[in-house]
Amino acid sequence: MDRAAGPEAATLVARGEGGGRRRAGRSNWSGSLIVASLTGAFGSSFLYGYNLSVVNAPAAYIKKFYNETWERRYGFSVDESTLTLLWSITVSVFAIGGLVGAIIVTPIVKFFGRKCTLLLNNVFAVTAALLMSLSFLAGSFEMLILGRIIMGVDAGISLSALPMYLSEISPKEIRGSLGQVTAIFICIGVFTGQVLGLPEIFGQESRWPYLFGAIIVPSLIQIVILPFLPESPRYLLLEKHNRSKAEKAFQTFLGKDDVSHEVEEVLAESRVQRNTKLVSVLQLLRTHAVRWQVITVVVTMGCYQLCGLNAIWYYTNNIFSEAGINHETIPYVTLSTGAVETMAAVFSKTVHWLPYLSIFCILAIIASFCIGPGGIPFVLTGEFFQQSQRPAAFMIAGTVNWLSNFAVGLLFPFIQGGLQTYCFLVFAAICFAGATYLFFVLPETKNKTFNEISQAFAKRNKVSLEMQEMNHYPGERKSSAEQESNFTSSVDNGETKKGIV
Repeated sequence: MDRAAGPEAATLVARGEGGGRRRAGRSNWSGSLIVASLTGAFGSSFLYGYNLSVVNAPAAYIKKFYNETWERRYGFSVDESTLTLLWSITVSVFAIGGLVGAIIVTPIVKFFGRKCTLLLNNVFAVTAALLMSLSFLAGSFEMLILGRIIMGVDAGISLSALPMYLSEISPKEIRGSLGQVTAIFICIGVFTGQVLGLPEIFGQESRWPYLFGAIIVPSLIQIVILPFLPESPRYLLLEKHNRSKAEKAFQTFLGKDDVSHEVEEVLAESRVQRNTKLVSVLQLLRTHAVRWQVITVVVTMGCYQLCGLNAIWYYTNNIFSEAGINHETIPYVTLSTGAVETMAAVFSKTVHWLPYLSIFCILAIIASFCIGPGGIPFVLTGEFFQQSQRPAAFMIAGTVNWLSNFAVGLLFPFIQGGLQTYCFLVFAAICFAGATYLFFVLPETKNKTFNEISQAFAKRNKVSLEMQEMNHYPGERKSSAEQESNFTSSVDNGETKKGIV
């Protein structure tokens, strides 16, 4: 490693911290940054949240459609256990598509970029919307299941590409706040799915296909607006080696002409890690210097899904029905849960007022979920890893996220059948274990550069930050002179002459 690069990078990072303090009183929220975050989230994380809750309201009608289709084809009604299994597969298969999306997102964002990936991802959303909304007309429940899989692919890609895009276009002073946009729009999507599922709107037997057709609207809005916004400046500078476009992107998102500080800060990060190639998932898992970062991402993503969140969204009506809530009241009680995120409490039916206590418990824990871990897993994955490691890290996080999602969606009806009112104790135990781990391991990342966050983990990884950088793939290093030549030429006026290794 070029020994001069370390002190130079440290100096630039120090200048960045000082600069950040000097600008603390100034607004970092430019109009373009706000539009990019809202547009990106509306066509991405919003749809993820929407597709979590959209299957809840029409569940009885869709099961009836399944049964009628089955009887028309085979001449007899499907038995209750098979119908339950078929419905749980329909609900949970969304996560299988999400896993596929999380796996393929790395090469996609590397080749197309963050913004273009979000745009191209709308092809999956529109295709899924058409399949699901036309399934009733075609008399094919397989179309609905296939549409759920494809919609999951859209969500799997967007939940990795969107946080990556937002973390790379925002100043570090507001990186956490901007990252919360992902979580906020998931909540809005869930709530919107519940609103549209009311009996007065699309929550009727003849109208439930419109719930799935509505998916097209956010996708079209994103397709119209996002092309007018720049690509991630970090992607342009570090992966496309186009300094001129990166500077223009920074100017647009930061709302100022002088972006030399921001460009130099990104270049400083690149100089520190320019000895490494874009790492694979296997390489990241083998890297001792980021071992605890990877473990922490796995824990946060696992707890995010296994806290009972999606069990509520997928099966809200059934849960409240088991709690003793009047069937005519359930759609409106369900609507109240969409105001915040969720995990559930243990229900009881022995006293007439206890069902309403269960509603209060759900809302109280939903509020605590939103205040706390609601959007943190998506933000942490972008903050823990350097540019070369980030795509692989998002693939790992996405894999854990979607496998956990699938497990909840598929198994919850059977857990509820076995444990009944005590079914949420399983999620409570997982939450307690996750909270204990994070209390002792997770460092503060607010207003920290990526290198400073790595330093916070260095002691736990039993390696200094300098050794952490020097020990990344020593067999792939070049001489200092060659590295400096390659680095300088690769960002010269936006023209790629030599690649950074």
